Amino acid sequence: MRATQIVLVLFWLLCIHSPTLFCANVEYDHRALVIDGKRRVLISGSIHYPRSTPEMWPDLIQKSKDGGLDVIETYVFWNLNEPVRGQYDFDGRKDLVKFVKTVAAAGLYVHLRIGPYVCAEWNYGGFPLWLHFIPGIKFRTDNEPFKAEMKRFTAKIVDMIKEENLYASQGGPVILSQIENEYGNIDSAYGAAGKSYIKWAATMATSLDTGVPWVMCQQADAPDPIINTCNGFYCDQFTPNSNTKPKMWTENWSGWFLPFGGAVPYRPVEDLAFAVARFFQRGGTFQNYYMYHGGTNFDRTSGGPFIATSYDYDAPIDEYGIIRQPKWGHLKEVHKAIKLCEEALIATDPTITSLGPNLEAAVYKTGSVCAAFLANVDTKSDVTVNFSGNSYHLPAWSVSILPDCKNVVLNTAKINSASAISSFTTESLKEDIGSSEASSTGWSWISEPVGISKADSFPQTGLLEQINTTADKSDYLWYSLR
Repeated sequence: MRATQIVLVLFWLLCIHSPTLFCANVEYDHRALVIDGKRRVLISGSIHYPRSTPEMWPDLIQKSKDGGLDVIETYVFWNLNEPVRGQYDFDGRKDLVKFVKTVAAAGLYVHLRIGPYVCAEWNYGGFPLWLHFIPGIKFRTDNEPFKAEMKRFTAKIVDMIKEENLYASQGGPVILSQIENEYGNIDSAYGAAGKSYIKWAATMATSLDTGVPWVMCQQADAPDPIINTCNGFYCDQFTPNSNTKPKMWTENWSGWFLPFGGAVPYRPVEDLAFAVARFFQRGGTFQNYYMYHGGTNFDRTSGGPFIATSYDYDAPIDEYGIIRQPKWGHLKEVHKAIKLCEEALIATDPTITSLGPNLEAAVYKTGSVCAAFLANVDTKSDVTVNFSGNSYHLPAWSVSILPDCKNVVLNTAKINSASAISSFTTESLKEDIGSSEASSTGWSWISEPVGISKADSFPQTGLLEQINTTADKSDYLWYSLR
């Protein structure tokens, strides 16, 4: 008993004296994630560690914090971190632990989406190519060779995080983990083997004893205690598969990915803000932007369908780490308004009533605490509504937020943040890298052999399967016909 008391005292002292230690017990109930016994309203944003550089990370994370985020969400990229079976690479922008520690240093939480299938418009969905050549393997189904490799890599990541004391239960920032990724979109193709696989994945993940909850996105039948979550442009109508689980949104798409030859994606901030406010209006308490900073698909990491190297995603922080206005600023104001409602949001469920066609009020009230959301979901017509004896003007496709059930602090369609158009000049380049280097900076090029050489050519009747032939070392497979 005395030894236990000493350990607890030492742990308590570490929590007091280290600003990067959170020392939190993370659970959940039907309303929210519960951190150290307190329900929390949490705003999150995705930043993928390999889609930017370590030199960028502190600035990106600080800008995220300044924008009102509580959590940074990232995938873990299996093919990047284990390019050869049993050989791991966590150097440079692949350094997951350094990224998590950088988030912790800023005082933010982390949601670690291990997958290890991630999709993410990433080459091979994040799977390492060597996985393809394991005899008898079938991906993402009740297949023993695949499950053995998936468990081994998942355990490797969990052990790394544990060794660095980065789970919240150890004093670190990681409050959530994800296993699998949007499997519910395709599990019907696997039949009974898909159902048994998802149960196995849930059991495997929880057996790793992370001390924090696990989630599965787009998985309506996620087994207890896994929390099923929503991905999409709008998740206000989403309902968890159990009344013991909170309503969580793991991917609110801030824009979209850029395919070669396609138009540059754009999502108006008014629509994004509307979606966020509607989610919290209808009982949500955890919302994540996918992406908050999209970054760049370096090297040959971009996947299908024909994804460009830019993964800007029309995010609040653009591909180069520059704040995108008015998106960043308006969302910051939305976050402030929602946090003003936090005491009411975490205390009770909303009472939702109709104020007329396409008009809705949601009220959170307990004792003297009251917050309200007024929504006009008509896409064309502004209206004036009466609520609790007062008159309110609601623009089309907007939500008004009333932290005291009386006064509107924000309407999602009304933008106060100034628009900004970024420009790139020689002078700004000189400021960044120094005038002497700037004067000699220019485009560079490399010569890549294209075509068939005698050294690597061979005869073949018929067409070849690309990955089996090139082993993903080249995008080129050339045929000479005769």
